[in-house]
Amino acid sequence: MDKLPLDLPNFEPGWVWLVGGGPGDAGLLTLYGLHALRSADVLVYDALVGEDILKMAREGCVLEYAGKRGGKPSSKQADISQRLIQLAKDGKRVLRLKGGDPFVFGRGGEEALALVEANVPFRVVPGISSGIGGLAYAGIPVTHRDCNSAVTFLTGHNASGIVPDNINWEGLAQGSPVIVIYMAIKHLGDIAQKLMAHGRSADEPVGIVSRASTPSQEVLETSLGSCVEDVAKSGIEPPALVVIGEVVRLRSGLDWMGAMNGRVLTSDPLNLSANVDKVANA
Repeated sequence: MDKLPLDLPNFEPGWVWLVGGGPGDAGLLTLYGLHALRSADVLVYDALVGEDILKMAREGCVLEYAGKRGGKPSSKQADISQRLIQLAKDGKRVLRLKGGDPFVFGRGGEEALALVEANVPFRVVPGISSGIGGLAYAGIPVTHRDCNSAVTFLTGHNASGIVPDNINWEGLAQGSPVIVIYMAIKHLGDIAQKLMAHGRSADEPVGIVSRASTPSQEVLETSLGSCVEDVAKSGIEPPALVVIGEVVRLRSGLDWMGAMNGRVLTSDPLNLSANVDKVANA
């Protein structure tokens, strides 16, 4: 393979690199991530890492699947951490590759702490989180000055597989104009009810992005009150992101992938010009 045009650090034997593979599109992998793929002896990867990225591993690299998909048979986290430790102590250059970013609902912190306890040196290579990059591929920005100056990211289930019970749902509903939820399809009804019970409108826009940034990406635009029924009708499946807030309306102007397939975009998706005219004529 061609040498990368940067002086990147050596991937030393006995080290573990915790690398984020991005939301799905192999082109969103970082240069550090590509460097790790070209250097590793063993690649331990999750279910959300695409084949296009795995193909970038150097010849001779051993690929080990570690699963980790909500609701499906997966390796136990403790076993994965122990495997990383064992491989590193065997003198291997160990690449732990995760979808998105390793520290954003990716258990990277848990694995890193296990490495610390075992005195195994490691490096963290951030990746583009699907909650930002995946939504961008759907034409939905997480912030926009005309909509919001804050955004909240949360997971749709905790370590026990149920809706997190340590979230201040009232504070979240009333304080965060945009909410991005990972792994939320299974408990979407419960989450929607909690938010509406604390003041969010049933008419509030909701976007659901399945398999973000991949060729099979699907996007469903719905509302908080109708999202559960619409998900069931559409058949959209996880892995999926859920975004709640006015930024979802921007998709009619920012769906750049749709535009490549002929969609005509609007330059004023929030209808701001109408509001300006109302003020001027008041």
